[in-house]
Amino acid sequence: MSDDAFPPAADPAPPAGRPGDQRYDPRAEARHLLRTVRSGALATLTADGDPYASLVTVATLPDGSPVLPLSTLAVHTQHLMADPRCSLLLDSAGVGDPLVHPRLTVTARAVKATAEERAAWRSRFLRRHPKAELYVDFGDFSFWRLDMRGARIIGGFGRINMLGASDLVTDTAGAEALLDAADRSLDHMNADHADALKLYATALCGAPDGDWRIVGLDPEGIDLGWRDSTLRLAFPARVADPAALRRQLVAWVDEARARSA
Repeated sequence: MSDDAFPPAADPAPPAGRPGDQRYDPRAEARHLLRTVRSGALATLTADGDPYASLVTVATLPDGSPVLPLSTLAVHTQHLMADPRCSLLLDSAGVGDPLVHPRLTVTARAVKATAEERAAWRSRFLRRHPKAELYVDFGDFSFWRLDMRGARIIGGFGRINMLGASDLVTDTAGAEALLDAADRSLDHMNADHADALKLYATALCGAPDGDWRIVGLDPEGIDLGWRDSTLRLAFPARVADPAALRRQLVAWVDEARARSA
């Protein structure tokens, strides 16, 4: 198996199991897919009301809302400008029969970033997709958030559940200090603690050795990225400020070292 092609790893202490596990939790599975899948199929409506699907790259905002950079030259963007109703299919992929792997279809309304929101949404997206810096600042590009209304999660054969918006959205209330310091925290970890990030990925997630970096942070966990892969490390308890984040990152280093030993 190559370093850049491996099945998604489970969280070190997952809040839910995968299909076949008695602890399987569709809500946790849906949130996991939102945070780890890097591209999906966006379905919009034509002027005649016909469905139209296209491939898009995806990141998430702190509350879990998908965020996409879309060009006004693209047909799907023109559709959204006329009718914001849409859906997004996120597929976990993997080896073997694609129908045995979890996938999530989110129904939503697309909302274009304001001038004040653009910088923060851009930063979140580029951490996940750094090569997109080549084009996201072109004049025809804007960032769009999907205001999630509900979802259908299929965790494999026989694992089908309907979810509401509250099942998908991460509560960020009271975590303003954490989110205000997020860019500084991530830059510090990526610049000064690469060994710790490698330990998280290899010892806690069972991923291959690589140049893993933190590409996302929210009150429920962190996202690690390398090449085309993303891992999710869920916090054992909600984190709302930089001090609590620091304690958890240190605790994970200790746990990873113990596992490695």
